[in-house]
Amino acid sequence: MEYFDLYTVDRRPLGRRIQRGAPVPHGEYHIVVQIMTINNKGEILLTQRVPEKTSGGKWECSGGCAVAGESSRDAAVRELYEETGIRARTDEIRLVWTLTTDSMLRDFYIVNKDVSLSALRLQAAEVCAAKWVSFDRLEEMTENGQTTRTVTKWLDSRRDELRAFTGGIKRGRAV
Repeated sequence: MEYFDLYTVDRRPLGRRIQRGAPVPHGEYHIVVQIMTINNKGEILLTQRVPEKTSGGKWECSGGCAVAGESSRDAAVRELYEETGIRARTDEIRLVWTLTTDSMLRDFYIVNKDVSLSALRLQAAEVCAAKWVSFDRLEEMTENGQTTRTVTKWLDSRRDELRAFTGGIKRGRAV
């Protein structure tokens, strides 16, 4: 079983853990990460959730919960590797946004990686497909309900910033 560290809303550790699936006490939080991979063409890597998972069949960026003892950055790097086989260092990823919800401190990262689809190693229990899409295609997919709520929220809140990231990479500027 996995356990998550609990925090205050301002990220102070509470010194307690909770088992995955257990309700998080009101006013306490655990860390959840999402990491958007952008290639040198400015395309975004999307993975498709397996049908058995919540939001099965929907497209998303890699992500998940930080396990007990793990930092947000370490969780983002681990989730990216577990779900896609893409290796990144913690200094290669950029924190672009944090959102606090009822029980989650959600950290959104971006990383620039050029990886062919054939080189990906998808985590069978989580991911059933992957594809690179343009920013415009991501917008279309979101409007058509093909992406997870998290991707929709990211786009709704950071559309211009994300478009700038994808355009900047195409023009040779690092994330």
